[in-house]
Amino acid sequence: MASPRKTSVVSERQMSVAEEPVTSVLKPGEVVFDPENPDATWNADEEVLAALGYRPEFKREFGLLTSFSVSFAVLGLLPSFASTLYYGMGYAGTPGMTWGWLIAMVGIQCVAMGMAEICSSMPTSGGLYYAAAVLAPPGWGPVASWITGWSNWLGQVTAAPSVNYGNAAMILAAASLRNPNYVPENYQVFLLATLLMAVQCIISSLPTKNLAQLNSMGSTFNMMALIAVIIMIPAATTREEQGLPRFTDSKTVWSNFYDGTDWPHGVAVLMSFLSIIWTLSGYDSPFHISEECSNANIASPRAIVMTSSIGGTFGWFLQLVVAYTVIDVDAALNADVGQPFAAFLDQVMTPNFTTAILAITIIAGFFMGQGCMIAASRVTFAYARDDVFPLSVWWKKVNLYTKTPVNAVMINGLIGLLLLLLVFGGDLAVGAIFSIAAIAQYTAFTIPIFIRIFFVGNRFRPGPWNLGKLTMPIGCVACGFVTLMLPIMCFPAYSGANNTPETMNWTCLVFGGPMTLAMLWWVVSARKWFKGPKVNLEHAMYGRDGKVVEGVDIGGESSEGDGDGDGHRVEGKKRVE
Repeated sequence: MASPRKTSVVSERQMSVAEEPVTSVLKPGEVVFDPENPDATWNADEEVLAALGYRPEFKREFGLLTSFSVSFAVLGLLPSFASTLYYGMGYAGTPGMTWGWLIAMVGIQCVAMGMAEICSSMPTSGGLYYAAAVLAPPGWGPVASWITGWSNWLGQVTAAPSVNYGNAAMILAAASLRNPNYVPENYQVFLLATLLMAVQCIISSLPTKNLAQLNSMGSTFNMMALIAVIIMIPAATTREEQGLPRFTDSKTVWSNFYDGTDWPHGVAVLMSFLSIIWTLSGYDSPFHISEECSNANIASPRAIVMTSSIGGTFGWFLQLVVAYTVIDVDAALNADVGQPFAAFLDQVMTPNFTTAILAITIIAGFFMGQGCMIAASRVTFAYARDDVFPLSVWWKKVNLYTKTPVNAVMINGLIGLLLLLLVFGGDLAVGAIFSIAAIAQYTAFTIPIFIRIFFVGNRFRPGPWNLGKLTMPIGCVACGFVTLMLPIMCFPAYSGANNTPETMNWTCLVFGGPMTLAMLWWVVSARKWFKGPKVNLEHAMYGRDGKVVEGVDIGGESSEGDGDGDGHRVEGKKRVE
């Protein structure tokens, strides 16, 4: 039970939900206070979070640049590009890497801006899941929140193992290039990826201040590494020594398709967007760490847009460098080292330069995996706080010393370890981790935007960062882009008789299976007890004179958003006396 209310303390706050720039599960006239610490004073960020129904639990050590650092580290342009080159170059060749990237960037940037606007209005770790619940039409909030939450969590929890798998494969490919007699084994990839993830779990459990410093360093290294590689490849290429011009001519780069699929070239280019979408899927991180960010309703959305725009621009530069210097696309994709980026470098660089670039990429990949682990743990914490998972009471505990969700970090690490067992199922099985991350993330990204555009009307209260009159056109482009890409990312490379179990794209099963189980759980059980985000603060109402007055339980059905100090919903309406 919540402790007795102290109206004299609450009245000192003089800020109702309606006075904050938020769209909340709480009613506009309600004022919020913490029954466990009624004498606490809140700063502006904590006031906003309280208006969303949540007790401030983290230290706000992040700012605009450090939030950007985390998301840019999660983006990890260089290691992301290296890990997904098989898709970006393998479906359509260099046209998909050049003008294909630009087309995809338009849709991705619209998704990012739509998300940023929602983040400014609801800067909480629950992010997309909270937004779907609040914005959905009456009666649909819980199921919209459930679908968004599980999709987002699936994308988040697969991010770190997919990054670490790619990094481990790159480390062993570098060893194979230096010693052609060495052939990496699956168990070696698994053990190395597990080691990387274990180290990242330990680091992700450190206090927020240390994480902010580490991620600032990681983001700086990622940016410097990216610029260094963009310069090194064209400057040190050995193409001329092989009797070739320094760069392939533009007509060939922009129009010479590689037939990596049975589908028409236009569809093949769309299929190559998987690389771009997976690479640019980490910009939601500022949303999930917004409860640890100062000036969150401005800094967090700015960090989202900065990450997507800067990441997209520099990512295109990297694509151009590789597209203009690659010698043999087919040889790079099918080399014995098993890693197309490493094979590409072996084509156009000296062995020493190849080793140096791979080393830089591997270090950047470690920081990327670290950022993914941090973001995923915050999402897990936010959903566990609302009792979405079994044993949520354990998952949502915040370590008293570090003030970080250590238990959430550890459970994510364990799940990541289990996912890495797909390594023993072969390349297609483990490759599904990349696809599920892309589809799951963009499904979760777009559901709140779709609801915001087509169902909300005037119920949405924009935060201080908003799109104004551009909200509708940008939102429509975002929804259209994702609606097109979701089935495309499930297309197999081959069709008809050429499509065998070995070449099948199993993404629809790997993503659809867990989501189907989640929906079955909803139908059988969760719809009876899951009502969306649970507030963990007490709330009262303002009287006509502006003073806080007591609400009296008079029975009847509960209104969505009412809750007691323990985070449980109050079964009854309130009468102001």
